[in-house]
Amino acid sequence: MSALQMGPHKKASSSDPLISHRRHFGCTVFALCNYPSLLTNGILRLEQMEETPLEDFSAEERREHRVFKQLLDSYPGLLERLRNGSEEEILHVGELIGKGASGARGDNTKSLKSAILDWISLKGAAIQPPLHRNSKIDHGFNHELTGSLLCPTGLDWHDVETRENLHSGKILVCGDQWPVFLYAHYTYDAEDPWCGLLRSRLLICAYKHVFTSLSSVDKDPKATRSGNARLHGMNCVTIASIAYITTQVRFSLSSSSVFSRTDTSMDSETFYHSLLDLFEDPDESKEVDELLTWWNRQVFPTSSAAKWPISANSALSKIQIKRLATKNAADSNVAVAST
Repeated sequence: MSALQMGPHKKASSSDPLISHRRHFGCTVFALCNYPSLLTNGILRLEQMEETPLEDFSAEERREHRVFKQLLDSYPGLLERLRNGSEEEILHVGELIGKGASGARGDNTKSLKSAILDWISLKGAAIQPPLHRNSKIDHGFNHELTGSLLCPTGLDWHDVETRENLHSGKILVCGDQWPVFLYAHYTYDAEDPWCGLLRSRLLICAYKHVFTSLSSVDKDPKATRSGNARLHGMNCVTIASIAYITTQVRFSLSSSSVFSRTDTSMDSETFYHSLLDLFEDPDESKEVDELLTWWNRQVFPTSSAAKWPISANSALSKIQIKRLATKNAADSNVAVAST
């Protein structure tokens, strides 16, 4: 009997295939989600869409429905099971999926907590004062290094008053105030906020750590075990996976001890959604496409999604140059003949 056929009162186990399959879905499609509500709302919306087009729903409802459809597409037979199942069974399936996503998030949070300290320290230099690996009480704005990385763009961490206000909580940081660690070399350009955005080495290290293998963070990976990406047939970066890793790194640098979508001090849900809002904005599609290409070159360099330019002086480049010259000449002849 499949996981989708299990009775609603059966306790979910860690070996349940639906749980293990959804661990990856939560990291790459949508992380901070109430899955029982997602399924219930999705089924109701399908009925409503028989009379009302999706375009008439709110932006939040359209995003939720896209996630719902991706979930259905990734698990054959799920839609039929949900339509034929009782409300109690739908909730049970949602809880199974949620348990898988939550388990993956918890494992990644635990793994990153210690690893991230190796990536933020200068090579060969110890962090001073030292940061605890098993406790986060001295992280966040309580420490010079983590505080400087978490400092919102637009604020000056080197300003004593600003630093003290962030440390004391007098300045509250909302989820849509992005920290400087999102930027390449931790440098933010107020005149060009897209410059270097989501291209920091720290994010790449964390992404490889979670999705490819623990040792792939190094330039010369030696891991023999398949990472999460290979196990799930993942050969390109998704916008949701970038948002997920960025949210995880932000939490790892903070002094918060428990990752929760409803944590008001970290405002992780707002932060995660603010990144998705940017990625899904049609007006930003050019920059987002360029960003995804850059990420794929860092993480999946052999994938077609990396879109490497053709090597100069290669046979292929010569063929394309010659073909273009022939086409231009033909177009010129046509233009002359028509005058």
